[in-house]
Amino acid sequence: MGLTAPVLAIDAGNSKTDVAVVTTDGTVLATARGDGFRPPAVGLDTALATLTTTVRRALDAAGLTTVAHVSACLANADLPVEEETLTAALRARAWGTTVEVRNDTFAVLRAGVTEPLGVAVVCGAGINCVGMRPDGRTARFPALGRISGDWGGGWGLAEEALFHAARAEDGRGAPTRLATTLPEHFGLPTMYALIEALHLGRIPPARRHELTPVLFATAASGDPIARSLVDRLADEIVTMTTVALTRLDLLTERTPVLLGGSVLAARHPRLDTRIRTLLAEQAPKAVPHVVTAPPVLGAALLGLDHLQAPPEARSRLRAHFTGAGPAPA
Repeated sequence: MGLTAPVLAIDAGNSKTDVAVVTTDGTVLATARGDGFRPPAVGLDTALATLTTTVRRALDAAGLTTVAHVSACLANADLPVEEETLTAALRARAWGTTVEVRNDTFAVLRAGVTEPLGVAVVCGAGINCVGMRPDGRTARFPALGRISGDWGGGWGLAEEALFHAARAEDGRGAPTRLATTLPEHFGLPTMYALIEALHLGRIPPARRHELTPVLFATAASGDPIARSLVDRLADEIVTMTTVALTRLDLLTERTPVLLGGSVLAARHPRLDTRIRTLLAEQAPKAVPHVVTAPPVLGAALLGLDHLQAPPEARSRLRAHFTGAGPAPA
């Protein structure tokens, strides 16, 4: 196959985009980083224009105008119809002979495994879970928030913490130190003051995510309400994992379970311990790992899988991004 069939790998999340141009022997020719990919917030045309800028920088640095295959793992590609729309949009840009679009959670999964086999749960701003087998079978959830049955993620945890803290302060709910720790984070004296500041925009909505680490710190101090929220997140993660394993007939097989995203990568002791305890009970063959490799590695590996590149190419590619050998099996 040689070096004449490079892959354009794209990992485009809500906050940032990473692009890599990789040959079929696993050599990285160029990389580029750009702004996030957020079609729901800015519109598809604007999001694609931003993505194009980053892709062009990578292609120019590699001395190429087109590649053999585009492997794009994109945020907000949550439904098959969205993947189809985005595939058509990328194909129209003529970056590659073939194009494959997946949800960005698949990049986290593939980055953490030696072969395309396993389940990944990503818990960052939101929460999502996908699974795959080498035969091409996949398992996934819509991951559209409460309307699709989701609970958790950093944004959701912050909302729940605010809910319980507000009710604790005005007497509608059980006491919790969150009523103190949340406003203190912003230098405010009460939950009422925090509610007012959020409602009137004196604290930008995007800063609500800062409250998630406060929730975990409050839980670590022993607060029952905060601890219950952390425990519920662990329950949700294990439930999604177990359902995905069951759908793929992997519940009784030794299978990697990859934990990614900022919340899980932080390895909060209570959350991490409960996830592993519940998995041992409900899916004893599951082997959990926290993924620290960059997701663009996963997008590139999916591209090499598509082109049937040799195993040594995958090892070379992984070593470039992680400085390590193969991922845990």
